[in-house]
Amino acid sequence: MGRIRLVLFAVLLGISTAADIAGADEAEAWAALRAGRHVALMRHADAPGGAGDPAGSRLDDCATQRNLSAKGRADAPRIGARLRSEGIAVDRLLSSPWCRCMDTAALLELGPVEATSTFGNVVVLSDQRESLTAGARAVIDKWAGSGILLVVTHGANIAALTGISPASGEIVVVRSGSGGSSKPVGRLMLH
Repeated sequence: MGRIRLVLFAVLLGISTAADIAGADEAEAWAALRAGRHVALMRHADAPGGAGDPAGSRLDDCATQRNLSAKGRADAPRIGARLRSEGIAVDRLLSSPWCRCMDTAALLELGPVEATSTFGNVVVLSDQRESLTAGARAVIDKWAGSGILLVVTHGANIAALTGISPASGEIVVVRSGSGGSSKPVGRLMLH
């Protein structure tokens, strides 16, 4: 009986510690966003179908790509509303040119969206992965705005930059000007 209690205590302690870490991570992310001069890397909202795009997909034809689900189309405006309600100043909004990213960025309603090829899908453009990631790091490092640079991109791109594989709609906050390390400050799941 004592051994079972010890195992239960260890499990509960592990769950509690994980929740504390997640809470601290979220608090750090909000503090960084409120302070400005950070970059928020957001994975596009829900787009079913796995990684990449169907064979034969074309960047100039949304009908050939994976697109946002109804859930993704509902989540994106909620995420934008939450950022506005928290007083987060988005100075610039960049997006991968893929339709699911552009749609997510537009649905956030946080300002004009600029398609930026260096945040293009590193799964589909695997032969360009290194140059795309280097270009993305350069954009992050150069950010010097007083507010936030928000980038809507793909999970694989964020993983290549930060080592974190985010969920759909998740935001990973990184420091700008971090010498190419794209060091994560915190994470937010807002939907």
